[in-house]
Amino acid sequence: MATWNSRGLRGSTLEDLINRTNEHYLEQQLALIQKIPTPITPINIDKQKRHITLAYFEQKSTVDYIGAVQGIPVCFDAKECNKDTFPLANIHPHQISFMENFEKQGGISFLILYYTAREIYYYLPCRQLLKFWKRMENGGRKSFRFEELDPKFFILSAPGAPVHYLETLKTDLELRD
Repeated sequence: MATWNSRGLRGSTLEDLINRTNEHYLEQQLALIQKIPTPITPINIDKQKRHITLAYFEQKSTVDYIGAVQGIPVCFDAKECNKDTFPLANIHPHQISFMENFEKQGGISFLILYYTAREIYYYLPCRQLLKFWKRMENGGRKSFRFEELDPKFFILSAPGAPVHYLETLKTDLELRD
């Protein structure tokens, strides 16, 4: 069983920005995207501060977000990286399986990566993630480099949408046709 602690808060700034973006998308009636909470069982609780200090994850999480963009089902996970090399160990096999199966059902799945040192957001389509994953499974690199990323999928900001991923989602959809 995995234990919850402060390391789980590493991506909270990225998630806050994505949550603000999703609120903006909802206000503009562009998308309905929900943050999926990971169910936990509290073990230790600081009753005075009303904080959970130790907990166990009840089950494996799938992705961070799920919803619909103008009728298209989407799911994605948000990850931060402080170097130009992203370790695939940051993604779990059950997440890969969920995203792959989501796509088989007609949905769109992807990662939003935040390269903190570069202050760059990136939309990684599932098909590209799967190429990196299969390369690793076949004995290749256990990571991918920033230089391997397709420049079409860098995410820009827009008024009200600090991580404006809908433009890169549109590019992803156009490349699928």
